[in-house]
Amino acid sequence: MKSKNIFIARPKTADQINALKAFMQALKIKYEISTEEHYNAEFVKKILESKKQITEGKFTDVKPKALTSFIEDL
Repeated sequence: MKSKNIFIARPKTADQINALKAFMQALKIKYEISTEEHYNAEFVKKILESKKQITEGKFTDVKPKALTSFIEDL
């Protein structure tokens, strides 16, 4: 049976890693371990562009009290 479910765990210690491995093996669940960070390339591109715009001063500063009217004016 093929599952559409994907579980992502982010253990912080070696004990957590070993516990997860043991759990998966005990239930005979196939798993893989990746040490790479995966981000959507389009998302990364947008974030980098936003950072560039902020450094260039190309942004609008909205005070919390004016947020509602700012959104309504969009």
